[in-house]
Amino acid sequence: MGLLDEIRDKIRQRQYEFSKHAVDRSIIRDIRVAEFEEAIENRSEVIEDYPNDKYGPSCLILGFTKKGRPLHMQCSYPSRPLVKVVTLYDPNPDEWLDFRIRK
Repeated sequence: MGLLDEIRDKIRQRQYEFSKHAVDRSIIRDIRVAEFEEAIENRSEVIEDYPNDKYGPSCLILGFTKKGRPLHMQCSYPSRPLVKVVTLYDPNPDEWLDFRIRK
């Protein structure tokens, strides 16, 4: 099972938590928990990997809600008991090529 599959599995089992930063950002950006869960399941892919992140290994995932809203979600590796959602946001098209590659 790959990294993204393991993260998805933990999300499906509700074995995740939002950091305070992710909670704050989701409120400001009007991103619902259901949209996060949809985006992890729907056409998601790891677009950046941070194995040496100072707060622990994590990765940036691009996914799409059922309505097609693109979301970037930084999540910890699934080696933790709970996957931590570090942050989530709408990717800025001025900063991302096809929402996948930094310009």
